[in-house]
Amino acid sequence: MSHESLLDELNERSREVFRRVVEAYLETGEPVGSRTLTRALSEKLSAATVRNVMQDLEYLGLLDSPHVSAGRLPSQLGLRLFVDGMMEVDAVDPQDRAIIDQTLGTDEPDTNVLLDRVSTALSTITRGASLVLMPKREAPIRHIEFVSLGADRALVVLVFADGHVENRIFTPPPGQTPSSMREAGNFLNAMAEGRTLSELRNEVVQQIEARRAELDVMAAELVQSGIALWDQESSDPRLIVRGRSNLLASEIADLDRVRVLFDDLERKRDIVEFLELAEQGDGVRIFIGSENKLFSLSGSALVVSPYMNADRKIVGAVGVIGPTRLNYGRIVPIVDYTAQLVGRVLSGRKG
Repeated sequence: MSHESLLDELNERSREVFRRVVEAYLETGEPVGSRTLTRALSEKLSAATVRNVMQDLEYLGLLDSPHVSAGRLPSQLGLRLFVDGMMEVDAVDPQDRAIIDQTLGTDEPDTNVLLDRVSTALSTITRGASLVLMPKREAPIRHIEFVSLGADRALVVLVFADGHVENRIFTPPPGQTPSSMREAGNFLNAMAEGRTLSELRNEVVQQIEARRAELDVMAAELVQSGIALWDQESSDPRLIVRGRSNLLASEIADLDRVRVLFDDLERKRDIVEFLELAEQGDGVRIFIGSENKLFSLSGSALVVSPYMNADRKIVGAVGVIGPTRLNYGRIVPIVDYTAQLVGRVLSGRKG
């Protein structure tokens, strides 16, 4: 059932009870009992009636009961429903706005330092951990290195010509090993100087086309002479050699050259895939006051908003991490305002 239809299931009484439970929980962090609610409700109801309504809300999965006979807490679904459909968002407090404006109003030329200050300001204002996802750079590369972090995770370390260092996490193609990643890095570093990631990828693609043309000519000669034939069943083109033991030395040399070309093509295809994954990878740069594992804890919440460049493309994000009982009505507009301001400031910069 969607959040909208679930909200439609609630009558006016159930909505008010639910809203009061959530608001009290967000304020105190404690379970809310029926007697407490009866004093706060606009409609005068008995504690027994309120308990029945709370049981119905629990049946719908919107409330949880941590202990028998205890009060109720909003469930994760309940919090989601409240935030999406019932929360009243406050305007950004003038004092909070002034802190954000002052942080981004400096003439700090280094974008990294500026965003670090933004992160610190968000932590101070919200009393939560803040997160800043840095914009990815399209600048000349000085050095590139791929590091295996496991079977399905790898890190690319990019050192730019201006000394800036960026780490990006990506999922490597199946079958890649730490040694194949080192080889890819060595190959790319030989041609990286002065080129951006996309220019590096284009250069390798051009090399692939040149090698493929050379391979096509040599393979055609071998097939025409009857020494080899194409394997039509394979998804990748492969040559099948006939009567290898009867081949002349010159023919063996030609075949060795074809094999080298095939291996070279395959290696360069892998490198192009590495570069494409590196361009798409997560540019995780700064986590202030928290560790990555916080995201997987059921008791935590993340309020995050992307920021855009002058071309209206999403280039990064800012956010706040905290317990599920965050003051969403206050923090959501703070994060949103900060993201918009960061986007405007960075859009006016070239770097």
